[in-house]
This record gives sequence, C-alpha cells and structure tokens, in this order.
Amino acid sequence: MKYLATAIILLIPALAAAAGGPVALGSNGGKFGDWTAAIYGTGGAKVCYAFTTAQTSKPDIHKRGPVMLTVTERTGNRDEVTLSAGYTYPAKPTVTLTIGTTAIDFYTQGGTAFTSSGTDAVAAFKNGATAEAVSSGPHGHPVTDDFSLTGFSGAYNAIAKACP
Repeated sequence: MKYLATAIILLIPALAAAAGGPVALGSNGGKFGDWTAAIYGTGGAKVCYAFTTAQTSKPDIHKRGPVMLTVTERTGNRDEVTLSAGYTYPAKPTVTLTIGTTAIDFYTQGGTAFTSSGTDAVAAFKNGATAEAVSSGPHGHPVTDDFSLTGFSGAYNAIAKACP
C-alpha cells in the first residue's frame, strides 16, 4: 500500500503537467490562510489536496527541496497525510508530527513520510494553530520543520466538498 501511495504522489506532478495542471478550489484562487486547496482530474480519477509549506526549518540544509505538509482526498482513500522532506530520509528514520499535545508517527519512503493515522492528524489540524515535524535528517541529525495551520479548516472543507 505504501508503495502505491508513493507512486501516486510521484505521478501527480507529471500528470498535472501533461493535462494542464491542477485547478485551484474556491473563488480565492485556492488560498485559505497559509494553506492552498486544489483539484486534479475528473470523475473517479479526481484527486483533491490541501497543502502548506514549512514556515521555518532548522537546521538549514544546503540544497534542500520544498518542505510540504499535504492532505489528500480521493475515491477510496480519505485523509491521506504526507510530509515531503525536501531530501531523502536516511535508513530507519523517525518522523513525528506534533500538533498541540497530539503526536502522529510517520513511516518513510524516499523523501516522503506517510501516516496511517490521517484521520487523527486531520482532527488535530482542525483544532491546532501549528504543527511541528521532527525527523531524522540526511546525516541522521534531527531536523525540525514548523507549519502553520491557519486556514487549514477552510482548505480541508474545500477539498472534502470537491472530493466527497
């Protein structure tokens, strides 16, 4: 299952580029505070996602790619929560996302971390102000990424409505 999820996540940008790209949800250009909501595809192949980028990251890692927190809705799969590290995780990493007093563990593949507790994460996002991801960095040292949850509820409502 995690390999399928990785394949889907990696294919979305390629498919979006080939078909004209994702479409922002809402009259606000998809912007909901610090979150963005978008949809790609139609019918049973429709994918809706809300995402935000890290507000702060420590330590600074040379040539690190984008750091993103994403919630995806699609037919048959609800509340898929992923973290894109911007680097390839080392072997046997630990990744924990903390929202208030709620800690959510993630497993990894390549540069993406996945949780099997997406419903719990979404519930915490709705009631939280910030989320902090602490993970193993490229050389095994801890990396901390902080995300704003401002606008999450609006972005989530938009994707849940577009992909019921």
